[in-house]
Amino acid sequence: MGLRIEGVTFLVVDDSDHMRRLVRRVLQNMGVKIIWEARDGAEAITEMRQELPDILITDWLMSPMDGLQLTQYIRKSESSPNRFLPIIMMTGFAERQKVFQARDKGVTEFLVKPLSASSLFSRIQTIVEKPRPFVHIGDFFGPDRRRRKDEFAGEDRRGMTSSKKKERPNLHEIMSQTDINNLFNPD
Repeated sequence: MGLRIEGVTFLVVDDSDHMRRLVRRVLQNMGVKIIWEARDGAEAITEMRQELPDILITDWLMSPMDGLQLTQYIRKSESSPNRFLPIIMMTGFAERQKVFQARDKGVTEFLVKPLSASSLFSRIQTIVEKPRPFVHIGDFFGPDRRRRKDEFAGEDRRGMTSSKKKERPNLHEIMSQTDINNLFNPD
């Protein structure tokens, strides 16, 4: 682990005390000194009004405000403390539909639980070493997913032939962490 992140601040948002402690311990073992915690999205917003982290790590399923709602608030609200805040979503949901939903709400990186120290570190490393520009297209505001510099390949810029266009991914398919990483970081 050559990346030094001791100066990076984090806010960990999860309704599970155990999960928050686990993520805190992993971050501390990476050298992180400043870690704030919140039990849900609403508490995270209150915390961010006092201390703004460099990176937010949030669970998806929480109440009264879940991680997706928190992401939407951060990306779209006029009272957001930082619309460009890197957000790592950690969740037990690995279905393609859920992964796409999180990506389309503006999540920067996505981790499937149970998480490992190496998987968390690799997502942090991607955020720090390869920060994405943000785009505002239509209703979307968030990290640009277009990292590849593909040349124009004919009718469809994405290089899809008409036969490939007909193939639709199974949205209920469970994605591996590697597949998710490739979706969020295609280069």
